[in-house]
Amino acid sequence: MNSIIYDIVALAIGYLLGSIPFGLLLTRVAGTTDLRAIGSGNIGATNVLRTGRKDLAAATLLLDALKGTAAALVGASLSPEGGMIAGLAAFIGHIAPVWLQFKGGKGVATFLGVLFGLNWPTALIFCAVWLSAAALSRYSSLGALTASATAPVVLLMLGHGGEAFTVAIMAAMVFYRHRDNIARLRAGTETRIGQKA
Repeated sequence: MNSIIYDIVALAIGYLLGSIPFGLLLTRVAGTTDLRAIGSGNIGATNVLRTGRKDLAAATLLLDALKGTAAALVGASLSPEGGMIAGLAAFIGHIAPVWLQFKGGKGVATFLGVLFGLNWPTALIFCAVWLSAAALSRYSSLGALTASATAPVVLLMLGHGGEAFTVAIMAAMVFYRHRDNIARLRAGTETRIGQKA
């Protein structure tokens, strides 16, 4: 019974941490345009970059990642499965925050943060794949998708089956959140890095 209670607490803490809309909060404090009214309407770092504030975009990326890491670590301290539960909940909280009518970001930064909390070597591989694929293709979205698909495979190869299953769920949700990007990639109309939309 105690384990179930701890898992529920981990889930709640994870979701609450993940649902903090750092991108929206930072841009509001800075007095920039409402993120939900520009670009994709998402609250993540990529859309923050569209305000012209690279510093705010970098801060959003870092904070969105850190909330995933914090959730996974706090969850892991509560129960054996708590890290996976809280990490997944944080990811869901980011893409579907209750405070914003469940309209959040695409989840890549929080995905990375959760990976650092669950298995940091896999997180480093994620970063390497993300940056390499983005640099070679000049498509940021393709880099994120490739890295997300790679992460559960790496975890499985390292013998972390439970974490691999959890991360596979997150990867599937990343692909769903990027469905418009995928359509543009297939059509050859996706914006390349450094190219004006």
